[in-house]
Amino acid sequence: MAENDGVLAAARAWAGAPMALATVVSTWGSAPRPRGSHMLVHGDGRFEGSVSGGCVETDILATAAEVIAGAPAMVKRYGVADSAAWEVGLPCGGEIAVLVQPVSAEGFDPQLFEAIEAARAGGAFLDVGTDLATGRSAPGSQGDFVNRYDPPRRLLIVGAVQIAQRLAGLARELGIVTHVIDPRGRFLTEERFPGVILDDRWPDEAVTALRPDRATAVVTLSHDPKIDDAALVAALGHSTGYVAALGSRKSHAARLERLRAAGVAEADLMRIEGPAGIHIGGIGPAEIALSIAASMVRSFHADA
Repeated sequence: MAENDGVLAAARAWAGAPMALATVVSTWGSAPRPRGSHMLVHGDGRFEGSVSGGCVETDILATAAEVIAGAPAMVKRYGVADSAAWEVGLPCGGEIAVLVQPVSAEGFDPQLFEAIEAARAGGAFLDVGTDLATGRSAPGSQGDFVNRYDPPRRLLIVGAVQIAQRLAGLARELGIVTHVIDPRGRFLTEERFPGVILDDRWPDEAVTALRPDRATAVVTLSHDPKIDDAALVAALGHSTGYVAALGSRKSHAARLERLRAAGVAEADLMRIEGPAGIHIGGIGPAEIALSIAASMVRSFHADA
């Protein structure tokens, strides 16, 4: 999950140091963090990630210190039924079970972090199975708990327009790697799009080269058929997780006719969300961008 990106980065930065890894292995009710959420704890007390949004982290830090000092891996359970519910429990009403294991050959082998990074870099997912009784993890789907590590989420925005500026900013806050594609150099500047990857190739060339997968969204915003249509055809040639095009219902109907005439199959045409975004009655670039970002995230979760 995207929320674990920071944990993977910390594991890379802290390689070789004593560490413990806490993982949400089961949830009941209104748990604040989903299964598979990580919190990585350094031997000096630093940590990255979260298993509860703050409710039980203090207790997890104490348990992690014990594990780093040599205690065996252990599963901690928290919920409102606990006598200490309001101290280290979950007053929101949910329950969670958290595995705390050493980052070592006897627990979560450090090489697993490298394997996860390699799989993600190649656009693939990796399953890691864990025996909760021993606290040992290994690649594959064997074990009481299996966590899937998906490729990093990406957003390819076609058309460096004003809505694209707002959408790029939202995607950045969501931790989604963002590319803005536009062959028009005057539109595509770092001043207008700070902190994102700028690509001045023609959209069909750029999208094809970037090989969008299930964790990638392609959104066309330019309103220029010469730019948008080619990008959509390229996106539909891959297993792109979310494909959307800005425009009215009338313009989308015309777009579909053009793509149909270009030989795009009906099943692929149905993959295009048009008009792009969840209907929230949005007015102006920021609200339209918000509706597209929300629809993109919904699509990512539906495909998980």
